[in-house]
Amino acid sequence: MKILIIIIIIFYQLSAQSFSIARIHYSGGGDWYSNASSLPNLLKYIEKNTPISVHKTEFKIKLTDENLNQYPYMYLNGHGNIKLTDNEIIALRSTLLNGGFLHADDNYGMDKSFRREMKRVFPNKDFLNLPNNHPIFNSFYNMPNGLPKIHEHDNKPPQALALFEENRMIVLYTYESDLGDGWEDPSIHKDPWPVRESALKMGVNIIYFALTQ
Repeated sequence: MKILIIIIIIFYQLSAQSFSIARIHYSGGGDWYSNASSLPNLLKYIEKNTPISVHKTEFKIKLTDENLNQYPYMYLNGHGNIKLTDNEIIALRSTLLNGGFLHADDNYGMDKSFRREMKRVFPNKDFLNLPNNHPIFNSFYNMPNGLPKIHEHDNKPPQALALFEENRMIVLYTYESDLGDGWEDPSIHKDPWPVRESALKMGVNIIYFALTQ
């Protein structure tokens, strides 16, 4: 009964305010704007299938924007060589240490540069590989096989990698999965619905975990 009450309270809290995703407009390298239809589609899926009330469009924001701390859920993706300025590094570190959460989704090609920049943000933190039984994989939907593989690039398994501040996850890096492609309009990549659905369900799980951890 106690667990049920906690769940009801969480559902009420999530329903009482509109959830928004802030897409990070970083200053250098990479196409931060890629997968244009992905976040709107994910937000629509959340609104239809969960109790969370959402803003139907994403917010695009720079790390140096003075309102950054108003967006506790940040999303970053792209291809190629991502570069952050010193001021962006400072702002991202401050936001994450003060309750923020970043989901970085490798759209293929940003791995080396993203890891380099995150070492600038947190020199003393290393990514940990989340096992398939981590709570993020059953925070809303049960996904016993862990992070889904949406698109094949280098014949590597998908990995959910995380940085923590004490016991709180502050960064989730989804690597070799390409969730954003799975969230896009079906006409773009022509993925079958089961593949797209697995990506959307994983997106819901990430958001639910970030909001309730």
